[in-house]
Amino acid sequence: MNELIKAIDKLKKEKNAVILAHYYTEGEIQDIADFVGDSLALAQWAAKTDADVIVMCGVHFMGETTKIICPNKKVLVPDMNAGCSLADSCPADKFAAFVSEHPDHTVISYVNTTAAVKAVTDVVVTSTNARQIVESFPADEKIIFGPDRNLGNYINSVTNRNMLLWDGACHVHEQFSVEKIVELKKNHPSALVLAHPECKNTVLALADVVGSTAALLKAAINSDQKEFIVATESGILHEMQKQCPEKTFIPAPPNDSTCACNECSFMRLNTLEKLYNCLNDETPEILVDKEVADKAIKSIKRMLDISAQLGL
Repeated sequence: MNELIKAIDKLKKEKNAVILAHYYTEGEIQDIADFVGDSLALAQWAAKTDADVIVMCGVHFMGETTKIICPNKKVLVPDMNAGCSLADSCPADKFAAFVSEHPDHTVISYVNTTAAVKAVTDVVVTSTNARQIVESFPADEKIIFGPDRNLGNYINSVTNRNMLLWDGACHVHEQFSVEKIVELKKNHPSALVLAHPECKNTVLALADVVGSTAALLKAAINSDQKEFIVATESGILHEMQKQCPEKTFIPAPPNDSTCACNECSFMRLNTLEKLYNCLNDETPEILVDKEVADKAIKSIKRMLDISAQLGL
C-alpha cells in the first residue's frame, strides 16, 4: 500500500497533476487527494488550479463538470463506470422536452446531472448553495428545478416557493430507513441527526441539521454534542472522524436489513490501484462535446459567480 501511494505521488509530480476527491470516496482516496470537498468546493477548486492534469475521484458528472470548467486541461477519472443514479434519472432528451414545454420558466439544475442537461439549464446549483441561489431570484419567478425531487421539495419548503420539480432521486439517499433512525435515536438519545437534503422528507423531519456534506461536516465540528447519526453517504464519516476524533459518528442505515450503513457503489469504484493506472496511462480521459460544453459552461459559471457574490 505504501509503495502504491509513493508511486502515485511520484507520477503526480512528474505530470504536474492534482487529485481531487469527493467526501463520498473511500478514506484512502481522500487521504491521498490534494483537495477533498463537496461538489461546489470541487468545482471552485478546479476553476483555479494551475495543474496540467486533474484526476477527479468521484463520479462521471464531476469529471464532466471539471472538463467544462477546464477545457484546456486533461481531466482523468479512475473508472469511467462510476456513474450516478440521480444523473441517470434525468435523461437529457426528456429533460430538454420538459423544459421546452415550459418556456416561461427559469431552469435550475442540480450539479448531479450530465453535461447535456446543464446545456439546457440557466444556472446550476449544489446542495451547498441551492437555497441561496433560488432565493436570489424574485419570489414570483417561475422555476423548473431538476432532477432531485427531494432536494426540490426541501427548497420549496424553506423558501415558500412552488418550483416545478423533475421526478428524479439519488438511490443512496432514497434508501434511508426512518424506522431504523428512530431506533438509533432511542439507543442514543443525545445524538444529533445530520441529514442531507436529498433524503426523503420523512427522514428530514427527524433531522437536527439538514445540509450539504460540507455543512454537515461543519455542524459536527462546531457542535458540543459527542454523538451523531449521519444520514448521507457514509464516506463523509471518514473526514468527520478525522476532524473530531473524540466524537462518535453512526451511519444511518438503509432499509436493507443486511447493511449497517449506506454506500454509493459508484463512488466505491475509485481505488488506489485504478488511481495509479489512471495517472500512469493518462486514461480514462473525460471529453465533452464542444457545442455542449459551450452551452453548459454558462450555467456553471453563473453558479460560481452567484456563489462568489453570496460569499459561499
